[in-house]
Amino acid sequence: MLSKRQELILKLTVEEYVKTADPVGSRTLSELLEVSSATIRNEMANLEELGYLEKTHTSSGRIPSDFGYHYYIETILSDKDNFTDSFTVIDELFSNKDIKRDEAIKQAMNLLSQMTNYTTIALGRSAYGSKIKKIELLPLYENVALLIIVTNLGHVESKNIKIPFNTDIEDMKRVIEIFNDILFDCPISKVSEKLHYEIDKQKIKDMLIYNKSIIDAFLDAFTKFTQSDYYLAGQSKMLNQPDFKDISRVRELLSFFEMNDIFKLVENTTNTGLSVTIGKENSVNAMRDCTVISVPYQLSGTEKGTIAIVGPTRMEYQKVIPLIKYLAAQMSNMWLSICSKPSVSTAPPSA
Repeated sequence: MLSKRQELILKLTVEEYVKTADPVGSRTLSELLEVSSATIRNEMANLEELGYLEKTHTSSGRIPSDFGYHYYIETILSDKDNFTDSFTVIDELFSNKDIKRDEAIKQAMNLLSQMTNYTTIALGRSAYGSKIKKIELLPLYENVALLIIVTNLGHVESKNIKIPFNTDIEDMKRVIEIFNDILFDCPISKVSEKLHYEIDKQKIKDMLIYNKSIIDAFLDAFTKFTQSDYYLAGQSKMLNQPDFKDISRVRELLSFFEMNDIFKLVENTTNTGLSVTIGKENSVNAMRDCTVISVPYQLSGTEKGTIAIVGPTRMEYQKVIPLIKYLAAQMSNMWLSICSKPSVSTAPPSA
Protein backbone atom coordinates (compact mmCIF):
# COMPACT_ATOMS: atom_id res chain seq x y z
CA MET A 1 0.00 0.00 0.00
CA LEU A 2 1.41 3.35 -1.03
CA SER A 3 1.57 6.33 1.28
CA LYS A 4 -0.42 9.46 0.41
CA ARG A 5 2.76 11.21 -0.72
CA GLN A 6 3.76 8.26 -2.91
CA GLU A 7 0.29 8.22 -4.45
CA LEU A 8 0.53 11.94 -5.16
CA ILE A 9 3.97 11.54 -6.73
CA LEU A 10 2.71 8.67 -8.89
CA LYS A 11 -0.37 10.69 -9.92
CA LEU A 12 1.71 13.72 -10.90
CA THR A 13 4.26 11.55 -12.71
CA VAL A 14 1.53 9.92 -14.80
CA GLU A 15 -0.20 13.20 -15.62
CA GLU A 16 3.00 15.10 -16.37
CA TYR A 17 4.24 12.29 -18.62
CA VAL A 18 0.86 12.16 -20.40
CA LYS A 19 1.08 15.91 -20.99
CA THR A 20 4.70 16.20 -22.15
CA ALA A 21 5.68 12.69 -23.37
CA ASP A 22 9.01 13.31 -21.60
CA PRO A 23 10.33 11.28 -18.63
CA VAL A 24 9.59 13.09 -15.37
CA GLY A 25 12.42 14.16 -13.08
CA SER A 26 12.47 14.98 -9.38
CA ARG A 27 13.08 18.67 -10.08
CA THR A 28 9.78 18.97 -11.99
CA LEU A 29 7.82 17.33 -9.19
CA SER A 30 9.69 19.33 -6.57
CA GLU A 31 8.41 22.54 -8.13
CA LEU A 32 4.85 21.20 -8.25
CA LEU A 33 4.86 19.88 -4.66
CA GLU A 34 7.18 22.42 -3.04
CA VAL A 35 9.20 19.56 -1.57
CA SER A 36 12.97 19.16 -1.89
CA SER A 37 14.34 17.35 -4.94
CA ALA A 38 16.20 14.93 -2.65
CA THR A 39 12.95 13.85 -0.96
CA ILE A 40 11.17 13.41 -4.30
CA ARG A 41 14.15 11.52 -5.70
CA ASN A 42 14.09 9.06 -2.80
CA GLU A 43 10.34 8.51 -3.15
CA MET A 44 10.64 7.98 -6.89
CA ALA A 45 13.41 5.45 -6.32
CA ASN A 46 11.13 3.61 -3.88
CA LEU A 47 8.28 3.64 -6.42
CA GLU A 48 10.66 2.27 -9.04
CA GLU A 49 11.75 -0.50 -6.70
CA LEU A 50 8.10 -1.36 -6.02
CA GLY A 51 7.41 -1.57 -9.76
CA TYR A 52 5.24 1.55 -10.21
CA LEU A 53 7.83 3.59 -12.14
CA GLU A 54 10.51 2.76 -14.69
CA LYS A 55 13.74 4.50 -15.62
CA THR A 56 14.40 5.12 -19.30
CA HIS A 57 17.79 4.56 -20.91
CA THR A 58 17.93 8.03 -22.43
CA SER A 59 16.99 10.19 -19.44
CA SER A 60 17.47 10.47 -15.70
CA GLY A 61 13.70 10.91 -15.39
CA ARG A 62 11.14 8.16 -14.85
CA ILE A 63 7.94 7.04 -16.56
CA PRO A 64 5.00 5.00 -15.24
CA SER A 65 5.14 1.22 -15.64
CA ASP A 66 2.13 -0.82 -16.79
CA PHE A 67 1.63 -1.69 -13.12
CA GLY A 68 1.83 1.99 -12.17
CA TYR A 69 -0.79 2.92 -14.75
CA HIS A 70 -3.13 0.27 -13.34
CA TYR A 71 -2.72 1.61 -9.81
CA TYR A 72 -3.37 5.13 -11.09
CA ILE A 73 -6.58 4.00 -12.85
CA GLU A 74 -7.94 1.67 -10.20
CA THR A 75 -6.95 3.51 -7.02
CA ILE A 76 -6.14 7.16 -7.68
CA LEU A 77 -8.65 8.14 -10.36
CA SER A 78 -12.27 8.74 -9.40
CA ASP A 79 -15.46 9.75 -11.18
CA LYS A 80 -15.15 13.28 -9.82
CA ASP A 81 -12.53 13.80 -12.53
CA ASN A 82 -15.22 13.47 -15.24
CA PHE A 83 -14.98 15.93 -18.12
CA THR A 84 -18.72 16.56 -18.00
CA ASP A 85 -18.57 19.49 -20.43
CA SER A 86 -17.65 17.05 -23.20
CA PHE A 87 -20.72 14.91 -22.57
CA THR A 88 -23.05 17.56 -24.00
CA VAL A 89 -21.77 16.75 -27.49
CA ILE A 90 -22.62 13.08 -26.98
CA ASP A 91 -26.08 13.98 -25.71
CA GLU A 92 -26.72 16.08 -28.82
CA LEU A 93 -25.82 13.16 -31.09
CA PHE A 94 -28.16 10.70 -29.41
CA SER A 95 -30.98 13.22 -29.00
CA ASN A 96 -31.42 13.23 -32.79
CA LYS A 97 -34.47 10.99 -33.20
CA ASP A 98 -34.17 10.93 -37.00
CA ILE A 99 -30.71 9.39 -37.12
CA LYS A 100 -30.49 5.69 -37.92
CA ARG A 101 -28.93 3.37 -35.38
CA ASP A 102 -25.92 2.33 -37.48
CA GLU A 103 -25.24 5.92 -38.49
CA ALA A 104 -25.41 7.02 -34.85
CA ILE A 105 -22.77 4.44 -33.91
CA LYS A 106 -20.47 5.51 -36.75
CA GLN A 107 -20.82 9.16 -35.79
CA ALA A 108 -20.25 8.29 -32.13
CA MET A 109 -16.99 6.52 -32.97
CA ASN A 110 -15.84 9.45 -35.10
CA LEU A 111 -16.78 11.86 -32.33
CA LEU A 112 -14.97 9.83 -29.67
CA SER A 113 -11.87 9.65 -31.88
CA GLN A 114 -11.92 13.42 -32.43
CA MET A 115 -12.39 14.14 -28.71
CA THR A 116 -9.56 11.85 -27.60
CA ASN A 117 -7.25 11.78 -30.64
CA TYR A 118 -7.14 7.97 -30.40
CA THR A 119 -8.44 5.06 -32.47
CA THR A 120 -11.99 3.98 -31.59
CA ILE A 121 -13.88 0.74 -32.20
CA ALA A 122 -17.47 -0.43 -31.83
CA LEU A 123 -18.44 -4.08 -32.07
CA GLY A 124 -22.11 -4.80 -32.62
CA ARG A 125 -24.09 -8.00 -32.59
CA SER A 126 -22.02 -11.15 -32.97
CA ALA A 127 -23.26 -14.68 -33.57
CA TYR A 128 -20.23 -16.01 -31.70
CA GLY A 129 -22.13 -17.18 -28.60
CA SER A 130 -25.22 -18.40 -30.47
CA LYS A 131 -26.22 -22.05 -30.76
CA ILE A 132 -27.61 -23.69 -33.86
CA LYS A 133 -31.23 -24.81 -33.82
CA LYS A 134 -31.89 -25.38 -37.51
CA ILE A 135 -30.03 -25.20 -40.83
CA GLU A 136 -31.71 -24.82 -44.20
CA LEU A 137 -30.47 -24.45 -47.77
CA LEU A 138 -32.41 -22.52 -50.38
CA PRO A 139 -31.18 -22.69 -54.01
CA LEU A 140 -31.22 -19.22 -55.57
CA TYR A 141 -29.73 -19.71 -59.03
CA GLU A 142 -26.95 -21.67 -60.70
CA ASN A 143 -24.00 -22.25 -58.34
CA VAL A 144 -25.46 -20.02 -55.61
CA ALA A 145 -27.62 -20.96 -52.63
CA LEU A 146 -28.79 -19.24 -49.47
CA LEU A 147 -27.62 -20.85 -46.24
CA ILE A 148 -30.09 -20.09 -43.42
CA ILE A 149 -29.29 -20.69 -39.76
CA VAL A 150 -31.79 -20.27 -36.94
CA THR A 151 -30.13 -19.74 -33.53
CA ASN A 152 -31.25 -20.27 -29.95
CA LEU A 153 -31.54 -16.50 -29.53
CA GLY A 154 -34.26 -16.40 -32.15
CA HIS A 155 -32.06 -14.81 -34.79
CA VAL A 156 -32.16 -15.91 -38.39
CA GLU A 157 -28.74 -15.60 -39.98
CA SER A 158 -28.29 -16.00 -43.73
CA LYS A 159 -25.37 -16.04 -46.14
CA ASN A 160 -25.06 -16.62 -49.85
CA ILE A 161 -22.70 -19.51 -50.55
CA LYS A 162 -21.19 -20.68 -53.80
CA ILE A 163 -22.12 -24.20 -54.79
CA PRO A 164 -19.03 -26.07 -55.98
CA PHE A 165 -18.98 -26.77 -59.72
CA ASN A 166 -20.72 -30.01 -60.79
CA THR A 167 -22.31 -30.43 -57.35
CA ASP A 168 -25.78 -31.94 -57.23
CA ILE A 169 -28.12 -29.78 -55.14
CA GLU A 170 -29.64 -32.98 -53.73
CA ASP A 171 -26.21 -33.93 -52.38
CA MET A 172 -26.05 -30.59 -50.63
CA LYS A 173 -29.49 -31.13 -49.11
CA ARG A 174 -28.40 -34.51 -47.77
CA VAL A 175 -25.35 -32.85 -46.23
CA ILE A 176 -27.68 -30.30 -44.62
CA GLU A 177 -29.69 -33.15 -43.07
CA ILE A 178 -26.50 -34.55 -41.58
CA PHE A 179 -25.49 -31.12 -40.35
CA ASN A 180 -28.85 -30.68 -38.62
CA ASP A 181 -28.32 -33.99 -36.81
CA ILE A 182 -24.78 -33.39 -35.62
CA LEU A 183 -24.81 -29.60 -35.11
CA PHE A 184 -28.09 -29.15 -33.24
CA ASP A 185 -27.46 -27.01 -30.14
CA CYS A 186 -23.78 -26.59 -31.09
CA PRO A 187 -22.26 -23.13 -30.50
CA ILE A 188 -21.49 -21.53 -33.85
CA SER A 189 -17.93 -20.89 -32.68
CA LYS A 190 -17.45 -24.66 -32.24
CA VAL A 191 -18.86 -25.73 -35.63
CA SER A 192 -15.49 -26.36 -37.28
CA GLU A 193 -14.23 -28.41 -34.33
CA LYS A 194 -17.49 -30.37 -34.12
CA LEU A 195 -17.58 -31.15 -37.84
CA HIS A 196 -14.00 -32.39 -37.94
CA TYR A 197 -14.71 -34.61 -34.94
CA GLU A 198 -17.92 -36.06 -36.39
CA ILE A 199 -16.50 -36.56 -39.86
CA ASP A 200 -13.98 -39.00 -38.43
CA LYS A 201 -16.85 -41.28 -37.39
CA GLN A 202 -17.39 -44.03 -39.93
CA LYS A 203 -21.16 -43.50 -39.89
CA ILE A 204 -20.92 -40.31 -41.96
CA LYS A 205 -17.31 -40.40 -43.11
CA ASP A 206 -18.10 -42.23 -46.35
CA MET A 207 -20.88 -39.78 -47.17
CA LEU A 208 -18.91 -36.60 -46.52
CA ILE A 209 -15.55 -37.71 -47.88
CA TYR A 210 -16.88 -37.16 -51.39
CA ASN A 211 -18.27 -33.74 -50.50
CA LYS A 212 -15.20 -31.96 -49.16
CA SER A 213 -15.86 -28.93 -51.34
CA ILE A 214 -19.37 -28.65 -49.89
CA ILE A 215 -18.05 -28.83 -46.33
CA ASP A 216 -15.43 -26.18 -47.09
CA ALA A 217 -18.17 -23.89 -48.42
CA PHE A 218 -20.18 -24.34 -45.22
CA LEU A 219 -17.16 -23.81 -42.95
CA ASP A 220 -16.41 -20.56 -44.74
CA ALA A 221 -20.01 -19.41 -44.18
CA PHE A 222 -19.94 -20.40 -40.50
CA THR A 223 -16.71 -18.45 -40.04
CA LYS A 224 -18.42 -15.34 -41.37
CA PHE A 225 -21.35 -15.89 -39.01
CA THR A 226 -19.07 -15.58 -36.00
CA GLN A 227 -17.78 -12.16 -37.04
CA SER A 228 -19.24 -9.10 -35.35
CA ASP A 229 -20.55 -5.98 -37.01
CA TYR A 230 -17.86 -3.41 -36.39
CA TYR A 231 -17.02 0.25 -36.81
CA LEU A 232 -13.52 1.69 -36.77
CA ALA A 233 -12.46 5.34 -36.67
CA GLY A 234 -9.19 7.22 -36.34
CA GLN A 235 -6.74 4.50 -37.42
CA SER A 236 -4.24 7.17 -38.48
CA LYS A 237 -4.44 8.95 -35.11
CA MET A 238 -1.53 6.79 -33.93
CA LEU A 239 0.72 8.62 -36.40
CA ASN A 240 0.16 11.84 -34.45
CA GLN A 241 1.42 10.36 -31.18
CA PRO A 242 5.06 11.05 -30.22
CA ASP A 243 5.20 7.52 -28.77
CA PHE A 244 5.28 6.07 -32.29
CA LYS A 245 8.31 7.64 -33.93
CA ASP A 246 9.77 4.30 -35.00
CA ILE A 247 8.51 3.75 -38.57
CA SER A 248 8.81 -0.04 -38.36
CA ARG A 249 6.67 -0.07 -35.21
CA VAL A 250 4.05 2.12 -36.87
CA ARG A 251 3.93 -0.17 -39.90
CA GLU A 252 3.54 -3.19 -37.65
CA LEU A 253 0.67 -1.53 -35.79
CA LEU A 254 -1.14 -0.29 -38.90
CA SER A 255 -0.77 -3.72 -40.48
CA PHE A 256 -2.40 -5.19 -37.39
CA PHE A 257 -5.32 -2.77 -37.86
CA GLU A 258 -5.61 -3.45 -41.59
CA MET A 259 -5.84 -7.21 -41.03
CA ASN A 260 -8.80 -6.56 -38.68
CA ASP A 261 -7.05 -8.50 -35.92
CA ILE A 262 -7.79 -5.61 -33.58
CA PHE A 263 -11.44 -6.67 -33.54
CA LYS A 264 -10.54 -10.15 -32.30
CA LEU A 265 -8.48 -8.55 -29.54
CA VAL A 266 -11.42 -6.41 -28.43
CA GLU A 267 -13.85 -9.34 -28.65
CA ASN A 268 -11.72 -11.25 -26.17
CA THR A 269 -12.06 -8.57 -23.47
CA THR A 270 -14.55 -8.90 -20.64
CA ASN A 271 -18.21 -8.09 -21.27
CA THR A 272 -19.00 -7.48 -17.60
CA GLY A 273 -17.58 -3.98 -17.18
CA LEU A 274 -14.65 -1.67 -17.85
CA SER A 275 -11.58 -3.51 -19.13
CA VAL A 276 -8.14 -1.88 -19.38
CA THR A 277 -5.33 -3.81 -21.05
CA ILE A 278 -2.01 -2.01 -20.87
CA GLY A 279 1.25 -2.52 -22.77
CA LYS A 280 2.76 -5.96 -22.39
CA GLU A 281 -0.55 -7.34 -21.11
CA ASN A 282 -1.66 -7.33 -24.76
CA SER A 283 -1.10 -10.75 -26.28
CA VAL A 284 -0.03 -9.26 -29.63
CA ASN A 285 3.49 -7.95 -30.11
CA ALA A 286 2.32 -5.02 -32.28
CA MET A 287 0.25 -3.74 -29.33
CA ARG A 288 2.93 -3.85 -26.62
CA ASP A 289 3.13 -0.04 -26.46
CA CYS A 290 -0.64 0.42 -26.54
CA THR A 291 -3.56 0.47 -24.16
CA VAL A 292 -6.98 -0.95 -25.04
CA ILE A 293 -9.88 0.34 -22.96
CA SER A 294 -13.21 -1.37 -23.61
CA VAL A 295 -16.70 -1.14 -22.15
CA PRO A 296 -19.73 -3.30 -23.01
CA TYR A 297 -23.02 -1.79 -24.05
CA GLN A 298 -26.44 -3.42 -24.10
CA LEU A 299 -27.90 -4.61 -27.41
CA SER A 300 -30.93 -6.36 -25.96
CA GLY A 301 -31.91 -8.22 -22.85
CA THR A 302 -29.41 -10.99 -23.59
CA GLU A 303 -26.80 -9.49 -25.92
CA LYS A 304 -23.97 -7.02 -25.54
CA GLY A 305 -21.68 -5.16 -27.90
CA THR A 306 -18.37 -3.50 -27.06
CA ILE A 307 -16.84 -0.09 -27.63
CA ALA A 308 -13.11 0.41 -27.25
CA ILE A 309 -10.39 3.03 -27.47
CA VAL A 310 -6.86 2.16 -28.59
CA GLY A 311 -4.02 4.54 -27.85
CA PRO A 312 -0.52 4.68 -26.41
CA THR A 313 0.06 3.50 -22.84
CA ARG A 314 0.66 7.21 -22.21
CA MET A 315 -3.08 7.78 -22.51
CA GLU A 316 -5.24 10.51 -20.94
CA TYR A 317 -7.00 8.00 -18.70
CA GLN A 318 -8.67 10.64 -16.53
CA LYS A 319 -10.41 11.98 -19.65
CA VAL A 320 -10.94 8.81 -21.68
CA ILE A 321 -12.46 6.49 -19.08
CA PRO A 322 -15.40 8.75 -18.07
CA LEU A 323 -16.08 9.49 -21.75
CA ILE A 324 -16.17 5.89 -22.93
CA LYS A 325 -18.31 4.82 -19.97
CA TYR A 326 -20.79 7.61 -20.64
CA LEU A 327 -20.90 6.82 -24.35
CA ALA A 328 -21.52 3.13 -23.63
CA ALA A 329 -24.43 4.09 -21.39
CA GLN A 330 -25.92 6.27 -24.13
CA MET A 331 -25.53 3.50 -26.72
CA SER A 332 -27.23 1.05 -24.33
CA ASN A 333 -30.10 3.49 -23.89
CA MET A 334 -30.43 3.82 -27.68
CA TRP A 335 -30.61 0.07 -28.23
CA LEU A 336 -32.99 -0.51 -25.32
CA SER A 337 -35.31 2.28 -26.45
CA ILE A 338 -35.48 0.68 -29.89
CA CYS A 339 -36.18 -2.75 -28.41
CA SER A 340 -38.86 -1.43 -26.08
CA LYS A 341 -40.85 0.45 -28.74
CA PRO A 342 -44.31 -1.10 -29.09
CA SER A 343 -45.11 -2.53 -32.47
CA VAL A 344 -47.56 -0.46 -34.49
CA SER A 345 -50.79 -2.28 -35.27
CA THR A 346 -51.93 -2.23 -38.88
CA ALA A 347 -55.44 -3.43 -38.06
CA PRO A 348 -58.26 -1.01 -38.94
CA PRO A 349 -59.96 0.77 -36.05
CA SER A 350 -63.05 -0.90 -34.71
CA ALA A 351 -66.36 0.62 -35.64
